[in-house]
Amino acid sequence: MVLFILKSSSVPLVKGNLEVHDETLLVVDLEATCWKHRTTPDGEPQGVHNMEIIEFGCALATRAGKLLDSRSFLVRPTRFPELSDFCTELTSISQSMVDDEPSYREIIDALDQWLGQPSEDFIWCSWGNYDRLHVLAESQKHGHTPRFMAYPHLNLKRIWRRTTGQKKKNGLAHALAFHNLDFEGRHHRGVDDARNIVRLLPFMDWSLETELVTHPGIKHLKGSVSSERIISLDAMDEATRAKARRLNMLGKPRRPNPETARVTRELGER
Repeated sequence: MVLFILKSSSVPLVKGNLEVHDETLLVVDLEATCWKHRTTPDGEPQGVHNMEIIEFGCALATRAGKLLDSRSFLVRPTRFPELSDFCTELTSISQSMVDDEPSYREIIDALDQWLGQPSEDFIWCSWGNYDRLHVLAESQKHGHTPRFMAYPHLNLKRIWRRTTGQKKKNGLAHALAFHNLDFEGRHHRGVDDARNIVRLLPFMDWSLETELVTHPGIKHLKGSVSSERIISLDAMDEATRAKARRLNMLGKPRRPNPETARVTRELGER
């Protein structure tokens, strides 16, 4: 069956095998501790090495954009337990909302239980590469890795840019506006961001997925592809460990993805 790509920005495009669009994927959007002048209380420039995740915003959906489930997992920060006024204003997450929440390691167990055991074709996604890098940094720091990190990751901002040809205004709010959609909920609240990202899934050209997906153990940075084990296998359960090993062996990197500059900008904006 031949399906035509419609040029109108407000019309979802459908391409390829329709059954593929019913497969489940996970959208993750993080919120983290941050400070007005991008400097931690001890004077260091903020970055994924010292910003702590305070929310995993998660949404399970089909590639066709059907929302199946969503959940907010709030995390109690430990290195800098007191949220800055800037952070609360940006995310709407207050001090009282995180004070009694589980620690990072505990919340990963809760997230894994909610997700269950994904299928063989499962992927997880985020808007940009920041979320993947931050989960990686936290996992290495705590020695505890979310199950979804053993599966391929898709940068939805990149596939959206390739689909629409938009190069500059590619933030989440701009992407929604491009398709005549208003943001629903609170911007910079992880679970609301994740749900809004799901609303963009019908507009993606999913034939680009194989080319743009990043497999565990394959690092796409600095214009080159290096085979590098990025997750500690000791931090995974046996089923997840087996999956990671299989993907590390079978994952085939495509063309280099020079993302260093974009990742740096994204980290600076958080």
